Amino acid sequence: MKALKPLVMSGKEVLPLIEGGKGISVSTGQSSGAWAAAGGIGTFSAVNADTFDADGNVVPMTYEGKTRGDRHHELVSYGIAGGIAQAQVAHETRNGEGRLHMNVLWEMGGAEEILVGVLEGTKGLVHGVTCGAGMPYRISTIAASFGVYYYPIVSSARAFRALWLRAYKKVPEWLGGVVYEDPWLAGGHNGLSNSEDPLIPEDPFPRVRALREFMNSVGLNDVPIIMAGGVWYLRDYEDWIDNPEVAPVAFQYGTRPLLTQESPISEEWKKRLVTLQNGEVSLHKFSPTGFYSSAVRNTFLEDLHQRSDRQVRYSRTAEADLHVGIPLGRRGRPIYVREDDADKVRNWLAAGYSEGMPTPDETMVFVTPESALEIKKDQIDCMGCLSHCQFSNWQQGEGTTGKRADPRSFCIQKTLQNIAHGSPVEHELMFAGHNAYKFGEDPFYANGFVPTVKQLVDRIATGD
Repeated sequence: MKALKPLVMSGKEVLPLIEGGKGISVSTGQSSGAWAAAGGIGTFSAVNADTFDADGNVVPMTYEGKTRGDRHHELVSYGIAGGIAQAQVAHETRNGEGRLHMNVLWEMGGAEEILVGVLEGTKGLVHGVTCGAGMPYRISTIAASFGVYYYPIVSSARAFRALWLRAYKKVPEWLGGVVYEDPWLAGGHNGLSNSEDPLIPEDPFPRVRALREFMNSVGLNDVPIIMAGGVWYLRDYEDWIDNPEVAPVAFQYGTRPLLTQESPISEEWKKRLVTLQNGEVSLHKFSPTGFYSSAVRNTFLEDLHQRSDRQVRYSRTAEADLHVGIPLGRRGRPIYVREDDADKVRNWLAAGYSEGMPTPDETMVFVTPESALEIKKDQIDCMGCLSHCQFSNWQQGEGTTGKRADPRSFCIQKTLQNIAHGSPVEHELMFAGHNAYKFGEDPFYANGFVPTVKQLVDRIATGD
């Protein structure tokens, strides 16, 4: 394995090893500070991050607002306070070593307001901002106004080209690096385009090479590309290091830092990671963002798959192909379905899936009364955590998308807060990269060993 050479990133020479930001409350000041202290770049999440009381206990996020708009303003306030709190912890933990970045999602509710608020409250503490989940055009001017570097997350040369031509070329001096995130292997939300097949992964090297070619064509020869998504053993990327087709290159780790002593996730979550089998992490499109995302196929995800399977086209009035009437609800008012679907619907009703919930696509899904009540409550309790949400029909600035709320999705804020704060992992959305099964195969984790962040960074640097 080639020796890792330091790179100058965010104004300092560091190991080209970066902790990937994971929200909500998963990449914290403690974990990111420890990564920076080990000589790399630590990244804390500013996505609805935790704050602490005088005794160091996490302050619960409770919402008093009567409207979604009111609760959205509360969420933004929580986000700013939490981001500042995590930055302060990370700064103290890193002991002057490495560099500290914050991660935000461009599609999160109040993204710009939270980003500006955190940067205003952490001057001198944060050195860079990584941002993905959308097309973050304005990240460049916001970061530059605070004298910090920006690191857009993209999944293709085409996406970066659009960002460069529209915005980034105006402030190239603050472009610290470009994160290429493999859309088939990364955990969390993925940047698959409509032209790419989620079932046919592509080799990342040609895609990164195309990104480097464009970057070099506009004078960004010395700006690092950060390979993210699917990176486990660094030795697998030995041919990338010092390779003029892609270099300078750094490597980002999102999944492996989950299993460290400084990682804040629950012991149950950590134990589940080492039992994962190849194929248990799957791409799905249930996220209310509309993006594909990667998560462990547990009972939470399985319920979403089954819910969508119990779905048919319907009409409130008889039509040419929708002419079989089926009584539904307390009043027995009929819906009309295709003849081929009628028996399926009757069987679902008989099995207890007696609540029909319309979708925005002129279909209806069938759920239990208990599930229907939970879905409706979650939709009513929406606090605008996304810029626009398919599940609740919230849209920032407008209040509503104007479309029917989609019961095939879920409240992402609720489940991510739950799993981050100790709820059983089997019943919540459990994001993970597709290589998470390697925890159980990698001898580094044998006999239940859980490394410190420093031990993990040292191990990665050897190639393993």
